[in-house]
Amino acid sequence: MLKITFLGTAGSLPTPYRNPPSILIKKDSELLMFDCGEGAQQQMMRARTGMMSLSSIFITHFHADHVLGIPGLLQTMSFQGRTEPLYIYGPEKIDVFIQILTALGYCQLGYEIKTVELKPGDIIEKNGYHIKALKTEHGVKSIGYSLVENKRPGKFDRDKAVSLGVPPGPLFSKLQKGNPVEVDGRTVHPEEVVGEPRPGRTVVYSGDTRPCEDVFNASLEADVLIHDGSLDDSQSEWAAESMHSTASEAAELAKKAGVIKLVLTHISSRYTEDESPLLNDANEIFENVVIADDLMEINIPYKK
Repeated sequence: MLKITFLGTAGSLPTPYRNPPSILIKKDSELLMFDCGEGAQQQMMRARTGMMSLSSIFITHFHADHVLGIPGLLQTMSFQGRTEPLYIYGPEKIDVFIQILTALGYCQLGYEIKTVELKPGDIIEKNGYHIKALKTEHGVKSIGYSLVENKRPGKFDRDKAVSLGVPPGPLFSKLQKGNPVEVDGRTVHPEEVVGEPRPGRTVVYSGDTRPCEDVFNASLEADVLIHDGSLDDSQSEWAAESMHSTASEAAELAKKAGVIKLVLTHISSRYTEDESPLLNDANEIFENVVIADDLMEINIPYKK
């Protein structure tokens, strides 16, 4: 399973319909959070995602709308009896941020917080996938993230295996795992019955940023790109000044990178009543684009 749940999709200021930024990615039985805006824990309850399988929080930068949900979430998990350590990743001084929370006595926790400072290019190896920190361009030190699954084994040709004398059963499994097998004095090699390795899935989360090289490179043929799309083209000067992106700039990056699906988030409160300027601008450049809504879910299939 690879599923994205958008807990908060607002830009800088919450609105009656949008919470501050936060997304969850469910990778099999593990929950990963990217940014943790105010109210994230309530959104988790509304989405029925659970909390106890949350293994890690990845912070892009320390603007208040991206981090103020952390104290309450940590406390709630402690009240619920969490004992497993929680990893919190982020840019320079993530350890200081968490130390301040705990030093003030705000978070009296029954479990350990492990902070990990990241710089662009750092990679966190996980079981069957990795997460890479990306250099982004915002008004403060910031990073984005890409989640990249390992390649999958190639497709197993059952009919070809049978034609080579391999009986169905344990020998099939050995071949699928890349091991040769002996059949009637002949060696059958995996490459005879197993196709080329197939790509895993890739999700990129830009955080707040101008369009930039690292996010572009990480997004090449990505399954989903979640990109800052704060403003429409009429606000392009303000987007550049505030170090955000317009919807059309995000769409241009997605098109050039060959992204399958673009999701715009960090939506300015200017568009509380009408988001069509954003979608119209993006659709002129890139077809498969949606504007994220709070509690929206996306299940990501494997490429065909």
